[in-house]
Amino acid sequence: MNRLYHYPLSPFSRKVRLALGEKRIEVELAEERYWEQGIEFLRRNPAGQVPILRMNGRMLSDSQAICEYLEETVPTPPLLPRDPDGRYEVRRLCAWFDGKFHAEVTSKLMGERVFKKLRGGGVPDSASVKAGARDIKYHLGYMTHLLETRRWLAGNDMTLADFAAAAHLSCLDYVSDVPWDKYESVKDWYAKIKSRPAFRSILADQVPGFRPAPHYADLDF
Repeated sequence: MNRLYHYPLSPFSRKVRLALGEKRIEVELAEERYWEQGIEFLRRNPAGQVPILRMNGRMLSDSQAICEYLEETVPTPPLLPRDPDGRYEVRRLCAWFDGKFHAEVTSKLMGERVFKKLRGGGVPDSASVKAGARDIKYHLGYMTHLLETRRWLAGNDMTLADFAAAAHLSCLDYVSDVPWDKYESVKDWYAKIKSRPAFRSILADQVPGFRPAPHYADLDF
């Protein structure tokens, strides 16, 4: 049985879960408190990060590397375009959300409000929270710009770029940190992706000590 070592509010784990779900690859989920850096966990991935996918007798790590491995081994349905320009754009946007968006928004809002508490790190740093709340508006504005001329973020077809973005936003939406009402086109895009079967297990996530926002699992939010 395939097994994914993950944490429910890890956007990188969620990106891989979405890819697995879209490709209908059955997988057993194993929750991993990765910040505790247990010996067995570090044997699976010396980098000390989730997700880790056990598949085909291998331990695979890094969300982007895992997703591209899945794309090559289970190509249907495709999550990367066939043409080089299209694949470049998907990879560029995956890097945007997993790099820039994570550093400027996810790590500041989720990091301070959720993971600091989980790790016993004290009270949230208000300056970091304010910076994340400010910067998310810039990113949502950029997404609005992309969606003005495209059905999906990277083009006219849903791709891994949409999953990367939705993974981060879904984590933030769990704690009600996304100002949806001010970005209708992004909200409409998220409603479409949120309604896909691959999203069901994510909408069912529950993290002890943190109740999801009332609208979190509502498809008509």
